[in-house]
Amino acid sequence: MKKTLALLLALAMLFALTAASAFAEDKAEEKEPVELIVFAAASMTETLTEIKDMYEEANPHVTITYNFDSSGTLKTQIQEGADCDLFISAGQKQMNQLDINADPKVNTDELDFVLEGSRIDLLENKVVLVVPEGNPKGIESFDQLAELLKDGEVLMAMGNSDVPVGQYTQKILAYYELNEDELAAAGKLTYGTNVKEVTTQVKEGSVDCGIVYCTDAFSAELTVIDSATAEMCGQVIYPAAVLNVSAHPEEAQAFLDYLNTEEAMAVFEKVGFSSVPLPEPEEAEAEETVPEETPA
Repeated sequence: MKKTLALLLALAMLFALTAASAFAEDKAEEKEPVELIVFAAASMTETLTEIKDMYEEANPHVTITYNFDSSGTLKTQIQEGADCDLFISAGQKQMNQLDINADPKVNTDELDFVLEGSRIDLLENKVVLVVPEGNPKGIESFDQLAELLKDGEVLMAMGNSDVPVGQYTQKILAYYELNEDELAAAGKLTYGTNVKEVTTQVKEGSVDCGIVYCTDAFSAELTVIDSATAEMCGQVIYPAAVLNVSAHPEEAQAFLDYLNTEEAMAVFEKVGFSSVPLPEPEEAEAEETVPEETPA
């Protein structure tokens, strides 16, 4: 009887220890809930919203809150102290203005918000010419648009000068030697505070054409007439970085890493984004140089 009782007590203690150990392991695996605040260019609204659902399902302790707007507006909000963990800009300029390692001619205020080592070139986009349904003015290309603008025969929508898509449009106007101020004064240009406002003007037919990103043209189901070349407006790169004022830098970096995975890239590529090609490796120099002659 005593042996049986001792055995039962031993088994009870073993069970209790096992249960306590399992409970401790479960508690260790539980992660504290985290809210990530992501500031992103308005042109990423649809793709990042889809990716949010995918990421939160795989990481239930993380809640992602987005702030979508023009990159210039987002940069100003960050500078003024808004809570933000991760910033994705539609242009290098706005990121450079927050990066202490950027050219001081761009970061004129010597702002230091980018977490060292976190900045990457995440995506590439394209700038395109779009028209309303039916294309009433019969616009066929950027070349033709330039002539129509010179003759004052079309009304075009573009982004403001502090919006990356507006800055790319300004480069296109300069490429065709068109004077933006004169066109605006003649009532041939309308503006949007972000790319979504430009697409809305074209979608509603309140303008004859507009210049937006191919991703926004896809989302708004607009007709794309022509694509701008790198010679016309440069390469459209979206940089991303964790901010050094982030309350959750590790989790923000984990989400940024996820955005660069094949799974997330598949979402981006559906609407016209592409990954940024890696730079070509520098050619070796030492093996091809001719050694100096030794004096006789």
